Amino acid sequence: MNDKTVADARKKRKEEARLLKRKRIEESGGVRPRSTKDTSRSTSTTGIGTSSDKDGRTTASPSSNPKRMGFGTFSDGRHYHGRNKKKKGSETKHRFGAVMEEVPCPNISRNYTISMAVPGSVVSNAQTRELRTQLVGQIARAAAIYHVDEIIVFDDLLSSNMRDNHHGRSHRGGRGGEGSGGKRDYDRNKNKRTSTDSGDKDGAEQKRDGDNDHDNRERYQSSDPHTFMARVLQYIDCPQYLRRSFFPMHGDLQFAGLLPPLDAPHHVRAGEKSTYREGVVLDKTGHGPDAGSLVNCGIRGRPVEIDRALAPGIRCTVQLDTKCYDAPGKIKGVVVSPTTPREEDGTYWGYTTRLATSIKAVFDECPYEGGYDLKVGTSERGDVTVDDKQFAFPKFKHLLVIFGGVAGIEECIDADESMTLAGKDSRKLFDLWVNICPYQGSRTIRTEEAVLIALARFRPHIAKNGDGGSKQPHVVKDEDLNFSDGDNLSEESSDDEVG
Repeated sequence: MNDKTVADARKKRKEEARLLKRKRIEESGGVRPRSTKDTSRSTSTTGIGTSSDKDGRTTASPSSNPKRMGFGTFSDGRHYHGRNKKKKGSETKHRFGAVMEEVPCPNISRNYTISMAVPGSVVSNAQTRELRTQLVGQIARAAAIYHVDEIIVFDDLLSSNMRDNHHGRSHRGGRGGEGSGGKRDYDRNKNKRTSTDSGDKDGAEQKRDGDNDHDNRERYQSSDPHTFMARVLQYIDCPQYLRRSFFPMHGDLQFAGLLPPLDAPHHVRAGEKSTYREGVVLDKTGHGPDAGSLVNCGIRGRPVEIDRALAPGIRCTVQLDTKCYDAPGKIKGVVVSPTTPREEDGTYWGYTTRLATSIKAVFDECPYEGGYDLKVGTSERGDVTVDDKQFAFPKFKHLLVIFGGVAGIEECIDADESMTLAGKDSRKLFDLWVNICPYQGSRTIRTEEAVLIALARFRPHIAKNGDGGSKQPHVVKDEDLNFSDGDNLSEESSDDEVG
């Protein structure tokens, strides 16, 4: 018997075994079957029986384990194996891995606001643009978790220039030559130097190459650290179905797709029947003499007609009647303030981002009437700690928490020439000068870590002393919380347009 015959026989046996295996799986309803025959090896010290099939292979016997009825099947018929796809519309009850379908709402109006100021220089301390984006994502997630309404990115005048490494490309010149760098640019420049044909074709190709270089520089243009942080913060807060309308291609957003979503209430999912939705005004209007503008609110194939005519391209908050989702025909809504969800029932509706040219501008350019009535500075040299028994927030309407950069708030104030206050007297700027983590185990606490620590430790004091509304709080019970199957990924993970 030659080698070809042996190979053909082996191939035939493999094919027969594969077909037999597929047939057995189909006969058992998509579950890998196990033989129920007992052999002399059906008992063992582990308590798990074994059996053998006709080919002499031994497999585990389900009869020895009353909870198992075959691979991926429990005694009550439930399947746990990930390959068993859940049919559309079917419901499964998973005790573990489930996520909240809706963010719990306190059902009490919240009239106070929470603002925090962070220096943009903290991102220049990261080595790559990807790490900088991740750092900003951590700050955005902390702000959303603890209901921050405003993030101020201020210039502490201590930042260094950001340098990027775009996988070997240098979009600022340097080692890569005149443009993008690398072998591709070297070959292009070499061809330009050795070309002897001066026809129109070569001139057009050179012009096209120059346009491509210009497009690359525009796409990967660099920003200062403060603009970078502000742009990424705005991008994360914007609902997915609106991002294409407000954020063109930019180098600062190169790695924004790697960030975890906020999954906040204003990031409404496609099939969710929410009372409020964010939308962008379209260049269309409804029919009729008093028709308003049409707004893309993320409802597939159904733009919302609002109660007024607005300029196209404006982002607005629209209030809807939840019954309109199931009713046929067009959907009508009312334009409201972005603060309405918070003031009505305490629903968190994202944060706004503001750029400040200095730490002094953080106070001077406050958007709230009367300014911030409670200003909290964080420093390891604070004269009070959150561990003190007497620590508490006074009553406030607008809270501002300021975080320092790598060198701290004191260095920020020293670097600001518009302020006559010395850095050692920084405490005079604030109502509270707090050490958020006394006896820390590390020599330094990074700014993104300080944000999460401070907001977590301030939360009970904020809830107790914030100037809330008059509505009675709603006690959230376990049966009021809706959970989705843990196997279903949140629609927040997709950047696809749904409008």
